[in-house]
Amino acid sequence: MGKLTVRALRAVLVVVLAGTVFVQAGMVWALVSGSDPEDGSLPLTPLRVITILGMLSVQVALVCVWRLVAMVRRGTVFSHAAFRYVDGVIGAIVAAALVWFAVTVINAPGQRDDPGVTVIMGGIGLAILGVALIVLVLRMLLAQAVARDVQAAHMQAELDEVI
Repeated sequence: MGKLTVRALRAVLVVVLAGTVFVQAGMVWALVSGSDPEDGSLPLTPLRVITILGMLSVQVALVCVWRLVAMVRRGTVFSHAAFRYVDGVIGAIVAAALVWFAVTVINAPGQRDDPGVTVIMGGIGLAILGVALIVLVLRMLLAQAVARDVQAAHMQAELDEVI
C-alpha cells in the first residue's frame, strides 16, 4: 500500500471520527440539557441514545481499520494479531445493524399508512448484516493467508537446514 493511499485513508478516518464525536457530543448535550423538548411526533430520547450507540460502533470500526492499516504499512498484517482487529470490525458492523433494526422498530409505528418504508429499512439492516458477512469471508481469506505464510516460513526453515 502506497504512502499516498495510507495518508488519504487516514485523513478520511480522522474526518469521520471527528464527525462521529461531534454528533455524539450533540446528542449527549441534547439529552443532558433537555433543550430540545419532544413534540410527540417521534420518541427523540431513544433515537438519541441509539444514535450515540451507532456512532460508537462506527468509531470502533474506524479504530480497528486504523490499526489494520498500520499493520499493512509494517508488513505484519498476515499475523494472528490482525484477527483481533478484523473481529472488531465485524462486531462493529453487527452492532450497527442491530442499532439500525432498533431505529426501524422505533420508526415503524409512524409508518402504518406506508409500511413499505419499514420494509425498506429492514432490508437496509439486512444489507448491513451482509457487509458483516463479506468481512467475515475476508477474515477467512486472511486466515488462509496466515496459514500459508506460517507454512512457507516452516518450509524455508527446513530448506535452510538442508542447505
